[in-house]
Amino acid sequence: MKKIILIAGGTGNLGQRIINALLKKGAEVRVVARPGSDISKIKNLENLGVKVFLVNMSNIDEVSKACIGVSCVVSALAGLREVIVDIQKILLDAAIDAGVPRFIPSDYSLDFTKFSPGTNRNFDLRREFHQYLDTRSIAATSIFNDTFADMLTGQMPLILFRQKFVLYWGNADHRMGFTTVDNTAEFTANAALEPSTPRFLQIAGDRISAREIKAVVMEVTGKKFRLFRAGGPGMLSTIIKVARAIAPGEKELYPAWQGMQYMRNMIDERSNLSILDNNRYPGMRWTTVRDLLSAHQVAGGEISKLVVS
Repeated sequence: MKKIILIAGGTGNLGQRIINALLKKGAEVRVVARPGSDISKIKNLENLGVKVFLVNMSNIDEVSKACIGVSCVVSALAGLREVIVDIQKILLDAAIDAGVPRFIPSDYSLDFTKFSPGTNRNFDLRREFHQYLDTRSIAATSIFNDTFADMLTGQMPLILFRQKFVLYWGNADHRMGFTTVDNTAEFTANAALEPSTPRFLQIAGDRISAREIKAVVMEVTGKKFRLFRAGGPGMLSTIIKVARAIAPGEKELYPAWQGMQYMRNMIDERSNLSILDNNRYPGMRWTTVRDLLSAHQVAGGEISKLVVS
């Protein structure tokens, strides 16, 4: 009998990839989405055999009906307080009301349990939801994937292809974790199909320093790159304060200072993972930073950009 997995946030980038991974593994997939969701995305999901429930996400009864018979609810929602805290609480309670045994919240980040409140706004929202989650009678598993590797060729200003710089803060030999969206999605699908998983699972497709990134990008592009130290953690913290004061963007999901907060967490020694769960599902192939960069066409001295929406 097929396991039924319900996805919230299934029209988003990560959510769609989790769905694809689940379908490849033979699961039956349901999606809850708002009535105003992109019709073309809904149709695409239905064409794949996904059962889509258009529900008022603020109505626990409507969401709960979609959860009946489900073995795991996976949240891939993205947003601020009204989504990460308020809507996820409703999703969680609806799952419990429907008798769903397992829940995977929308974390997919560095292990924010290691950081103090106030260092990262988006971490604080997830931490607030966890406080509620840990009081509820359901088995939950958070998946920490460090940083989406795909951003190295897009939004993350680490590899400056045109300037031939690898920018870093702090220590050039500090290793950071990177996991592709596809690897994160496949791992999440595997975890959702398991009957039981630990409270926390931690993965990283690659652990690599700025100095090592420079060596890889030089090999891949055949161009000479240099390291550029932008400053230390203290300077970065000061820039964050100034940026937040000048352009608050409190209602934006990823204002510039939010990305800086994440970078500050990445270069913190507390971001180091002593134990990884990469070997939990032996069939997985992990994409390294070298793999990621090599997969992109080198044209005009600059690797084409991959944008993660």
